[in-house]
Amino acid sequence: MRPTFSAQSRIEILRSMAQQELDVLVIGGGITGGGIALDAVTRGMRIGLIEKNDFGSGTSSRSTKLIHGGLRYLKQGDVKLVQEVGKERAILYKNAPHLVIPAPMLLPVYKGGTYGYLASSIGLYIYDWLAGVARKERRKMLGRSQTALQEPLLKQDGLKGGGLYFEYRTDDARLTIDIMKTAYARGAQIVNYAEGTEFIYRDGKVVGVEVTDRINGQTFQIYAKHIVNAAGPWVDKMRQIDGSLKGKRLFLTKGVHLVVDYTKLPVKQAAYFDTPDGRMVFVIPRGKSTYIGTTDTAFEKSIDNPRATKEDRDYIIRAVNAMFPSIQLTIDDIRSHWAGLRPLIYEEGKGPSELSRKDEIFVSDSGLITIAGGKLTGFRKMAEKVTDLVAQHLERAEGRKIPACSTDAITISGGENSGASNYQEWKKEMLRIGKTQGVDRSTMQEWIDTYGTNALQILEYLPVAKQVTPNLELQFVHAQLLYAMEAEMTVTAVDFLRLHTGWSYFQLEKAEKYADIVLQMLSTSLSYNADQKQKQIAMVESLFQSIYELPANDHAI
Repeated sequence: MRPTFSAQSRIEILRSMAQQELDVLVIGGGITGGGIALDAVTRGMRIGLIEKNDFGSGTSSRSTKLIHGGLRYLKQGDVKLVQEVGKERAILYKNAPHLVIPAPMLLPVYKGGTYGYLASSIGLYIYDWLAGVARKERRKMLGRSQTALQEPLLKQDGLKGGGLYFEYRTDDARLTIDIMKTAYARGAQIVNYAEGTEFIYRDGKVVGVEVTDRINGQTFQIYAKHIVNAAGPWVDKMRQIDGSLKGKRLFLTKGVHLVVDYTKLPVKQAAYFDTPDGRMVFVIPRGKSTYIGTTDTAFEKSIDNPRATKEDRDYIIRAVNAMFPSIQLTIDDIRSHWAGLRPLIYEEGKGPSELSRKDEIFVSDSGLITIAGGKLTGFRKMAEKVTDLVAQHLERAEGRKIPACSTDAITISGGENSGASNYQEWKKEMLRIGKTQGVDRSTMQEWIDTYGTNALQILEYLPVAKQVTPNLELQFVHAQLLYAMEAEMTVTAVDFLRLHTGWSYFQLEKAEKYADIVLQMLSTSLSYNADQKQKQIAMVESLFQSIYELPANDHAI
């Protein structure tokens, strides 16, 4: 019987990978790697994936959390990219309705701003047409008074009007995790905390990877006909190990986002505006929070731990206060934040914001396939290109007939509607089911927003949780954590608090309140020894310290 996608199954899955030659081994458990795993397994390939931390722990959990329609690419004249991401956004909305939420976005137009009123109107019209935007979500141009009414907090001085269009909000980490679950359920072999440290060669060609389990130190040799390097900001490190780091390489830029209580920045909808230095900033309401970002600066420090700095924080606060003068945010209003790296492809003479977000595939002399660049919204097409390349090689070498990509028609784990007329109707039914199990509406709503239909699986852990504690709140946390360990391969408390729940970003008080309890539950359930438990404690302390203590700037890191 195949092991479940559980923290306890990790070693068993690694052993299974090491026992047979795979068609493909993917290094990197971000959104791109997950997309490749899903595409390859649905085409009948034997696919394995290793990730050195948890799934989505790098760039794939630190974005602006939008499934972009590509408006900014229109400004750069990249018509083809706008068309592609528009189509991809529609596919994701269909396949992952629990994680892709349409949200109105206001683009205010100011005298002397980046976008003039006519240019904005024409640009948004072309954008709607290229991206295939649904009629009900097409842009509306607003006059000055209409714009002020739409968002009373906006700066009035120089306001000429605005454009109202739609972007789609997401939870990038959850999307990555749910794609991994979908791929695993279809037969892919996937493991976190498994680091590829060396390549194995035969006659100058890469045929395998030395893999170290970062939890207990065991090592494995995993062989595959094709090795794909989808390590995001770390792709050049893997190319360096392969001895193929030449020609094009990555240019990393850092993007920082701040989180404040919604009551401190109570915008009526998301807004996208330009700053005095010509950059663009998003303000996005999400539940009881509003988050703001982003910066776009060259980054040359440790890619394992990008940090927001006081300089980043102050820049964003200034931008918000200039656009929403009655708000006047201070550093004391910042509840949380995150910093992520964009793995862009270097182009001579271009600044960070000018670099293309396009993806590229490099194949080294040894045969290592590297996928670099790209954007969250385009992950499925990136995966398709890589899988097509592998399929061509396999067909040529073995005469196999491998089908075309079909991931545009695959529902992502959590997005099923179980026979309801649509996902929204199914949400109502899930709320009703939760109530019958003694779960209050607020908690059940949070589970549905986080896990989609998989929220019902959390209910199945409630009887066990009730045996552990009489406290109702703790029962809910315990059931949620049990699900995360058993169905999402959650290994550390930090991963649960940051990636699997998003608490450290959007419910920091909840993360702090339950951190010790989560630590204790995990340590007991996964039988951690004293050293492993101490490492877990240090990781949690480091998580909260990084939120509260900011270095002055990148030079101080």
